[in-house]
Amino acid sequence: MPRQSVDYSNKRVLLIDSSGNMRSTIYYMLRSLGVVNIRAATISERVIDIIAEESCDIILLGHNSSDSISGMQILEEARYRGYMKASASWVFMTSDASQEVVLHAIDSRPDAVLTKPFSIEELKLRLDGLMRRKDALKPVDEAIDIGDLRGAVIACDHSVPRQSPDYEFAQILKGRLLYRMGLFAEARDQLETWYWKSDDKEAGIYLAESLIELGEFDRADELLRELMSHYPLLIAAYDLLAKIAEKRGNMDQAQEILAEATSRSPMGIPRQMELGRVATYTRSLDVAQHAYRKSIQLGRKSCHRAPEPFLRLANVKRLELEGADPRVQVQIRNDLDALLNTAMFQFQGDQELKVKSALMRNQAALDVGDSEEARRFMREAENLNSEMETPLDLERARLEVSADKVPLLEVEPVRSQSAGASTAPATVSSKHDPDMSQKVNRLGVKHYLAGKTGQAVRYLGLAIEYDPSNGLALLNLAQLFLEMARDDPAKSEERMKMVGRYIRLTDRLVLSDIAKTKQLRLQSLIKKGPENIPEGSLGVLLR
Repeated sequence: MPRQSVDYSNKRVLLIDSSGNMRSTIYYMLRSLGVVNIRAATISERVIDIIAEESCDIILLGHNSSDSISGMQILEEARYRGYMKASASWVFMTSDASQEVVLHAIDSRPDAVLTKPFSIEELKLRLDGLMRRKDALKPVDEAIDIGDLRGAVIACDHSVPRQSPDYEFAQILKGRLLYRMGLFAEARDQLETWYWKSDDKEAGIYLAESLIELGEFDRADELLRELMSHYPLLIAAYDLLAKIAEKRGNMDQAQEILAEATSRSPMGIPRQMELGRVATYTRSLDVAQHAYRKSIQLGRKSCHRAPEPFLRLANVKRLELEGADPRVQVQIRNDLDALLNTAMFQFQGDQELKVKSALMRNQAALDVGDSEEARRFMREAENLNSEMETPLDLERARLEVSADKVPLLEVEPVRSQSAGASTAPATVSSKHDPDMSQKVNRLGVKHYLAGKTGQAVRYLGLAIEYDPSNGLALLNLAQLFLEMARDDPAKSEERMKMVGRYIRLTDRLVLSDIAKTKQLRLQSLIKKGPENIPEGSLGVLLR
């Protein structure tokens, strides 16, 4: 049965390209397709605000490597800030079709990549496919955009009929959503069925991620290697193989895999940073140094620009002090100081960086036996830390800058098979700070929406540490523990006690109307008992 032609008259399009001629050419192509509502813009710092403010059906983003601000930077930042809505189709148009550019673009997951120049037939073919799918999945995408992942899962089953050409895609998307919700066993079962039917590489990647979360490393390893045999440039598969190797304690293998991944796709800062971290652990200092220098270079025009690679590179220099000739040690410490000074110049006003730089210098002085200078730098770190609005835990920060394990961070949350979560929040600070409590609560919500239930519980617990009267965080924790009680019958009784405790605490507070509605809903669900509570998310957490 032939598909109906796409009606573009009601589609809103944002066209972004630095070339006036290219904008004009694509503008008239879109007009000939029937698009009426087109906003055209050149690439500038203002573009990211336009993307955030505009509600579009299609975003056509041009990339030219010679631009001072490139389309790649805009794409990366839009993904980083969460501006790439599921309901919008992103088409990345590049005049540079080199492997490293295309693979780096794929890291930010646009809906399509087109090589410029292209014909109107190519543009129509690509847009027609995207628009048909977006129209079919509209209820799913709308639910994703508001953070209602459970509603999106339901819509995958009920909004896309079996006879639809997009049914298979909807079922794979359902598996991906289950993974994001932390329902790893359900995601595995869903994706396993459809991966073998479709041989879809995205389904394979999410299936492998689910298997890793469930501790099924052998199966995940086998699946990823099969994927790589068919798709040698599927860089996400390399990332996951490295993760498996590290979980098995084979850091040399993890480093080898990440080195291969960065050689194929060298422009991703997070992957370069990960290679640097693993190489530091294995004491492959030349590899670590190269990865961190690459991260600094790439970060000059990236949303990932941060002091962290400077600090980690300085730590690599510090590690070179061990066993070095005294004359060489002097040069290494000069290099270390130069790195830290450059970082503080580039990130002026970053008080945390100043504290960590003093701690790094303290550690370097200790390494060469200069106890007097070490004490001086520790006093400097303590004084700088006391000036911070939220002071750091100096011992923990010292371990972080020296690449040693931080005990609190290394504690793995206790996971249920369906909704990974720790059974209690980590205690980090007892300082009363309502503003910080709200910020940390929002971080908890963000982790929950990303399917990281364990981290969500820890942040929400910290929010209450900062402000025991934070009703939003209390209700959010009550919901999370209620979901965990339902998903893990063996620990249901213990977790229902936590639910009751948090609900009782909210009884003493003056709640907003929205929070009060949530409290009443949770109380109603508690009465039903965890075994009678519907599956999936019980609602969007309160921000």
